[in-house]
Amino acid sequence: MTALEKDSVVAVVGSGAMGSGIAQVAASAGHRVLLFDTRTDAAAKAIAAIGKVYDRLLEKGRMTAADAAAAKARLQVAASLADMRDAAIVVEAIVENLQAKRTLFADLETIVADDCILATNTSSISVTAIAAELRRPQRVVGMHFFNPVPLMALVEVISGLATEAAVADAVYAAAATWGKNPVHAKSTPGFIVNRVARPFYGEALRLLSEQAADAATLDAVMREAGAFRMGPFELMDLIGHDVNFSVTQSVHQAYFGDPRFAPSVLQQEMVNAGFFGRKSGRGFYQYGDDHAMPAPQTEAPQPRPETLSVSIEPGAVDIVTNQMEQRFAGAGFTVAHRKPLPGAAEHEAPAFHCNGAAVFVTDGRSATERAAANKHPDTVLYDLAFDYAGAGRIALAKADQCSDAAWLSVVGLFQAAGFAVTRIDDVPGMVVMRTVAMLANEAADAVNQGVCSAAAVDIAMQKGVNYPRGPLAWTDAIGVAQVVTVLTNLAASYGEDRYRVSPLLRRKLAAAPAGARFHA
Repeated sequence: MTALEKDSVVAVVGSGAMGSGIAQVAASAGHRVLLFDTRTDAAAKAIAAIGKVYDRLLEKGRMTAADAAAAKARLQVAASLADMRDAAIVVEAIVENLQAKRTLFADLETIVADDCILATNTSSISVTAIAAELRRPQRVVGMHFFNPVPLMALVEVISGLATEAAVADAVYAAAATWGKNPVHAKSTPGFIVNRVARPFYGEALRLLSEQAADAATLDAVMREAGAFRMGPFELMDLIGHDVNFSVTQSVHQAYFGDPRFAPSVLQQEMVNAGFFGRKSGRGFYQYGDDHAMPAPQTEAPQPRPETLSVSIEPGAVDIVTNQMEQRFAGAGFTVAHRKPLPGAAEHEAPAFHCNGAAVFVTDGRSATERAAANKHPDTVLYDLAFDYAGAGRIALAKADQCSDAAWLSVVGLFQAAGFAVTRIDDVPGMVVMRTVAMLANEAADAVNQGVCSAAAVDIAMQKGVNYPRGPLAWTDAIGVAQVVTVLTNLAASYGEDRYRVSPLLRRKLAAAPAGARFHA
């Protein structure tokens, strides 16, 4: 089975936002599209709305008049499922209900040809379960688009246990010809995106529950330091807490209560209160003309320190410290190199020194714990950034033992380098580092369990949820050793299996301690 020919008929069942979007991209790619909906006139209204989209694209010069007219002509209403008898593929985009999807495909099996592909746009239901009762389960495949379909590039091509490889390959090729970025995945709870993305929300909710900072501050750190397009709280408000909480519950239950996917009591309370986010007018933020978005916490300006030095353990290579040293040098500091801290733990990470303060990138321990281990009270930690050269904000945390004078000196240091400085409470792993380490861990486990390839998980997270880079590419950027260290220390701090390290991360580290990578 090969990619669908342009003269192949594509049928879509369900004319809501997802079904209409799928119909639009298929028609734009040159296919005759049959759109069916059980609701009276729903399909006709959806086709009319798609026509208006083409009109706007024409007005903006993004389509020619001939192309717009041809695409409109290819869209047709199916009066009944019987009209789909000649379809090469049927894509269902109906309610997320297993029995409803099984019934639909059972009805279609009596109508379409034996080589017609039956594709489900499910975001959470097992493709294996949907196909299980059919006469030809091998032709059922997941074709999971993301909303809004015409704009979002990702399509997860999901194979159930019975799905023929040729069927999955044909759908993959079709999605590519439709201008999408398809990835192959195995039918497991959450597939790729809805599984790997759980820590983005889960760790943020924990940080807020532990009073690391307020929602606006945590969001600002994730945007301005982590380079995520939206912070986790504004994104949850946009998705809707009822929806986001339900997906987390579903994945948690599907993995038999694995603590990595444990739902948040805080988010449950939001749902109980009816604070669903934008659609209800209130979530972590309040919406409406009378409500402005709160400003993040930002430290007041402090004097520029006069000197700065860095200590490096013999043989140690620290990518993050090297990047920060370059930024400090660019701000006019002469960074003197010196011996490690007296009494520093063996193999302690590199540290900057500023007016008696020792400044480390977070390794998953709290600053207070690290200060005690190093016997150096004036310890301050800084968080991960996507790009230290260009980041506009940095999060810092001080040990409980740290003096105010040492703290303010470090604040002045980072401000002199052009950062807006945010202080967070001294929680293990801080904000961006903790989130990225958990995303990387989940991505590595998905690869380890054969859900998808390393390349696929990075494509999926970039194209499906707009991450600034894939979790495993981020692991390569900061080093597998750093991610393993952070996770190990988080596990020790919390005493929870939630932070257990993926066997694949440990394997990569053991194979190449100084340079383990997921991508060549």
